[in-house]
Amino acid sequence: MPSCAPPSPAAPAIGTRFKPEFPVSTLRSLRNPAISCALQSPSILHLPKQSPVSPLSPSQRSQSTQQWNPFKELRLCSIAGNFSPVPEQPVKHRLPVIGKIPECVQGVYVRNGANPLHEPIARHHFFDGDGMVHAVQFKNESASYACRFTETNRLVQERDLGRPVFPKAIGELHGHSGIARLLLFYARGLFGLVDPSHGTGVANAGLVYFNNHLLAMSEDDLPYHVHITPSGDLETVGRYNFDGQLNSTMIAHPKIDPESGELFALSYNVIKSHISSTFGFHPKQVVFKLPEMIHGGLPVVYDKNKVSKFGILEKNSIDAAGIRLHFNESDESLKSVLSEIRVNLKTGKSTRHPIISESEQVNLEAGMVNRNLLGRKTRFAYLALAEPWPKVSGFAKVDLSTGEVNKYIYGDQRYGGEPLFFPLNPSKNEDDGYILAFVHDEKTWKSELQIVNAMDLKLEATVKLPSRVPYGFHGTFISSKDLENQA
Repeated sequence: MPSCAPPSPAAPAIGTRFKPEFPVSTLRSLRNPAISCALQSPSILHLPKQSPVSPLSPSQRSQSTQQWNPFKELRLCSIAGNFSPVPEQPVKHRLPVIGKIPECVQGVYVRNGANPLHEPIARHHFFDGDGMVHAVQFKNESASYACRFTETNRLVQERDLGRPVFPKAIGELHGHSGIARLLLFYARGLFGLVDPSHGTGVANAGLVYFNNHLLAMSEDDLPYHVHITPSGDLETVGRYNFDGQLNSTMIAHPKIDPESGELFALSYNVIKSHISSTFGFHPKQVVFKLPEMIHGGLPVVYDKNKVSKFGILEKNSIDAAGIRLHFNESDESLKSVLSEIRVNLKTGKSTRHPIISESEQVNLEAGMVNRNLLGRKTRFAYLALAEPWPKVSGFAKVDLSTGEVNKYIYGDQRYGGEPLFFPLNPSKNEDDGYILAFVHDEKTWKSELQIVNAMDLKLEATVKLPSRVPYGFHGTFISSKDLENQA
């Protein structure tokens, strides 16, 4: 059983102490009431139009008079079922719990996801939706829940206009219509109808708690600072540039050194096609192709004639001058195979071999290790079971030394997302902790948070949530001790 020693506090940041761009209290007073989504229509999977609390009965479903529109259904494919958005949920306390919340689980579990505010006017991709953070707070063996949009510059303007006006980088930039949308957007900017100068991103992918700031991120903008209130609610403070030190986009998956407390991130520019910060993509590998759009394709494409490669850079480098590129030894297939790659830094050669035997291979996604050992040798990894794709039916605990795979399945027609491993005492066993994951039951249309013992994969507690939680992206856990110093 995991020990319940208090989790280690976050290491202090090295260098300048960052502060939010705007006073938290000022933005709290300007906060809008709960935002509802315009998108509450039936999906291509014939799920009913319903409240976030309970599904409609079959008799109610048959009374719907809304006509089926094949073009509308086509663009809603990426937001069907539990991929569809939900309205904001103000904080709800004292949620029903089955089992017992471990005493050492004290703090807030937060997870990011895409949640479009407005119904798409053209094609839509899952990655295009507005960012929404879902938060479950644990206090004294009780739980509360809230979800709020991250109020990006893009969302605030589109909410005021009542319709989507910013182009969606993945779903809409196809062919001539994609070029036309870009030109229309630039024209609107020139005439002052929209203002892209303060960012165009959606902040829907990653979450990191760094230097007492919870940051919501996507690859297309600066991070956004989100404040967790004492009651467990969420408030957007504003766009965050690390006290003027960041003037470009950054990736949504930064890493924090568990010993120094430093945050490491990459930055790249697909238009200029160069490495714009510590490390990004090689200029010959990232291609923004206008001809592809003219012929109906995407502006960013996979070129099968090129060889996949990865870069190794000294951790403290400030530019890409010392980057070493290493080539994958084979690109014979696009199967998802958990592999170990060994690199010879002298020769530049790399070798790869699968960790899991061929008979045990499963489709694994969105993995993580004990964050107290990030960048060090680890034994266990926790990864989502992406089966049936694109849903997640459970997670796997993989022993990286032996290839042994232990699975935890959510249940019949129950699906979730990325497993979040919350480590406890860093001096104990590497797998001493709990795994947290949102799970949605597609039969009852109910959502919950499951807390699983990471050592034996036994369910410890289930928190019943007051509203549906759509499938999403990445999350983190912030201990109550770390929250005491929150900016």
